[in-house]
Amino acid sequence: MRPDHVWRQIEGLLATAHGRVVLVAPFIKKDVFKFALDAVADPDVEILCVTRWSVLEVAAGVSDPEIADLAVRDGRVKILLCHDLHAKLYIADRRCLVGSANLTAKATGLRQPRNAELLLEVPHVHPEVQLLLEYIEEHGVPASTELAHQIREQADLLREDEDSAEMIVVAGSTDQDRTRWRPETRDPQRLYRIYRGAKHDFVSEILAGVVRDLAYLDVPPGLDEQNFSAAVLQRLYEMPEIGQLITEKRLNMDDLQQRVMEADGCSEAFARRAAENIGEWLKYFDEVRVVPTGPWEIRYGRELR
Repeated sequence: MRPDHVWRQIEGLLATAHGRVVLVAPFIKKDVFKFALDAVADPDVEILCVTRWSVLEVAAGVSDPEIADLAVRDGRVKILLCHDLHAKLYIADRRCLVGSANLTAKATGLRQPRNAELLLEVPHVHPEVQLLLEYIEEHGVPASTELAHQIREQADLLREDEDSAEMIVVAGSTDQDRTRWRPETRDPQRLYRIYRGAKHDFVSEILAGVVRDLAYLDVPPGLDEQNFSAAVLQRLYEMPEIGQLITEKRLNMDDLQQRVMEADGCSEAFARRAAENIGEWLKYFDEVRVVPTGPWEIRYGRELR
């Protein structure tokens, strides 16, 4: 078998297209994307590309949001983003390949050492293929060059930040990594502004901290403020240390500090700051209030002024 066997499968498929092409892969590198576009010889073919962009994965180098620039120059391509995408699917008219290979050099065998990948041809009308296409149509979010540039800028900030080195060793975070995340920025109002691309109003230290928070949060790109806030709140409540707020409708901050110390093996000062930051985020993103009852507590309900 040739080392680039997987790429030859994709290239051969795309060369037959005369009406519609669909490229579905979580990770797409710009050089391989360009090869794929070049393989579609017919200038009238409509090309739908479905992928996902996250700051952490772009910083890790497994995906290039710059495919948006190539799409604009090509003129035939529409890009949709599905944040929870894992499937790999390639369609040219009535032919279809499914399997494990992303549109990257290692996955397609265009670079050595290559990955061990598999692509199989199946009927394009296969029920599972159609279910995936329906899901994409329902949940896909249009990409843009502006969003691509925002993701790249934040990923570059993450790569340049020495404190973030461990975060970008692998693409994506494990469940354990996600549960150990603690809000870093003291002012959660900054999050959405920087998420949407604002950066010139912040000093580098603050900007780096917010970008680290955004990378750990791994919120889908392109959300409006209401949906962004809902996604952040859901992420907050994934932390087991604040489960008491859900079950008992109150959370003693001394208890929270102690739980953070035990889970992270950190100093008392770090745990205190983490607990205080969690309190600030909960006040901002949820209807909770802080009340001074000896060790101050977080409780549900609007804060009294």
